[in-house]
Amino acid sequence: MGACCLMLSAAAQESFRIPVSEDHEKMQTGAYEPTWQSLETHETPEWFKNVKFGIWAHWGPQCVEGSGDWMARKLYIEGSEQYKYHVEHYGHPSEFGFKDVLPLFKAEKWDPEKLVERYKRLGAQYFFVLANHHDNYDLWDSKYQEWNSVNIGPKRDILEGWAKAAKKYGLPLGLSFHADHAWTWYEPAQRYDLEGDKAGVFYDGNLTKEDGKGKWWDGLDPQMLYRQNHPMSKGSWETRKIHQQWDWSNGACPPSAEFVTNFYDRTLDAINRYEPDLIYFDVTVLPFYPLSDCGLKIATHLYNKNPRGIVFGKILSEEQKKALTWDVERGAPSGMVEDAWQTCNCIGDWHYNTGVYEKGGYKSAAFVIKQLVDVVSKNGRLLLSVPLRADGTYDEKEAAILDDIEAWMNQNKESIFGTTPWVKFGEGPIAGKNIKMNAQGFNDGQYNNIDCQDIRFNQTAKYLYATPMGWPADGKIVIRSLAKGNPDFKKSISSVYLLGYGKLKAKQTEEGLLITLPKPCNEIVPVLRITK
Repeated sequence: MGACCLMLSAAAQESFRIPVSEDHEKMQTGAYEPTWQSLETHETPEWFKNVKFGIWAHWGPQCVEGSGDWMARKLYIEGSEQYKYHVEHYGHPSEFGFKDVLPLFKAEKWDPEKLVERYKRLGAQYFFVLANHHDNYDLWDSKYQEWNSVNIGPKRDILEGWAKAAKKYGLPLGLSFHADHAWTWYEPAQRYDLEGDKAGVFYDGNLTKEDGKGKWWDGLDPQMLYRQNHPMSKGSWETRKIHQQWDWSNGACPPSAEFVTNFYDRTLDAINRYEPDLIYFDVTVLPFYPLSDCGLKIATHLYNKNPRGIVFGKILSEEQKKALTWDVERGAPSGMVEDAWQTCNCIGDWHYNTGVYEKGGYKSAAFVIKQLVDVVSKNGRLLLSVPLRADGTYDEKEAAILDDIEAWMNQNKESIFGTTPWVKFGEGPIAGKNIKMNAQGFNDGQYNNIDCQDIRFNQTAKYLYATPMGWPADGKIVIRSLAKGNPDFKKSISSVYLLGYGKLKAKQTEEGLLITLPKPCNEIVPVLRITK
């Protein structure tokens, strides 16, 4: 059995059998070293404890065809919707692959200052941008990747534009890096059709620089994009197998030292140029962990370079959460978390999807606000993606959602910003359930049917905020956690203040704090402010 198909042994995991090279980019030295023991001493910066809401521009060339996330992989999967659309509108992937989509990414209407100003007005307290995705295309003037946005497509340094806008509007900047998985993610590009006129004709994933003579990409090496000059992983033709191999186990073909170092070089190049406060990896723990020290060195570089720095990781052990900040994708834990954490979510597909737009599939502003309220009550933050079209604009349905979020925020943001968790995060049917996460998250369905029976809490030094997750049809709210004689809030309560309306009478009984609400003063959820 070849090396690509071997399971990782415990010894291999501990020895970092693919050490990264610092021949090109030197790791910043300082207080931290690239070991878990050292990184565990990193304290979450105070500024991040205080922010609750961020916006993510998860945007790049995979938006061109409007067929959603992972389209650069799925266009090579015979029979998939993305494959069918691509073949019909652009050509067969043996003749017109993702490399040929890249020049069509023009960003011709992209106005970063206008967008970031809108996000700041919406309530964003930090701003994330995509630096590269699994498609392996860098959205800046990359020193180590010729397939980038200055050479191909917009002919612009996208990160530079975003970074300047974030600085102008005073938002901490985050960069997300996903290209470490291009090695296995692009493996379908090595395939061929099994049926039809093109049966047996290989897709373009194995093309080389020499194949480009006389083509538009003459002089460029497709292997710097696709990275398929390696054997396929075990079970590669099983399309969903990649999810079992995301941590480089279960027969994933190990990456070469050159590929690992190239990702390291590119990431440090972007960090050094754009000086982010936050970096995010769409990986299990850290890039190439446990095969390589690459991710540990990148985290060390940011922590030593920027005292405000935050590094996010997914599917972390309790020990790893001391060194990194935990990210949950499209979901939330079922209880309060002691350390600051983040959930990332999107109102649609991660890359712009025309089908979601046409079918009315966006998450509503109410869904977004309910998740925000829930995660903040559990000491979390919400990083929200609003998909942009390839031209750099959002559509009118997304604009309406942003308007609705802004309207609620303008009325109720004091219950979100600058708050801390109370002694309990909430009460109600959903609060009482242990809703399990699937891998890195994916349990946000809990917000679909949540209503006024569920209440979430958070606080400032002066106030306790109670947020029913909906307006009751009969106007009656019972907050059981504030019943007469409760041990957590011993002050007698005779009135509460409804944000956006005014003072309401309240009655404490042994059942709970009884409140009658007026007609809704916003279209999402009410917020009750109680003086301590």
